Amino acid sequence: MENWSTYLLKCSDNSLYCGVTNDLKKRLASHNQGTASKYTRSRIPVKLAAVRTKLSKSEAYKLEYIIKKTRTDKKIKTLLDWNFSHEGG
Repeated sequence: MENWSTYLLKCSDNSLYCGVTNDLKKRLASHNQGTASKYTRSRIPVKLAAVRTKLSKSEAYKLEYIIKKTRTDKKIKTLLDWNFSHEGG
């Protein structure tokens, strides 16, 4: 089932946080309540910077891995432009 998302949040300190979820609205609320991740807890409020939806769970985690290895100034473009056919998936 393809209902997973890989997302980037812009934190209050202007850093970016990348994550994966199958319920983006709930996850974003959790981040802003300080309960979703240790990293964002001290950097709230956070805003959604970019999201890639309709992914399989495997695709979402693969894309998260790629984004986390990407230079900060290229993360949003990489997330939005990624084509899984390049990965054979």
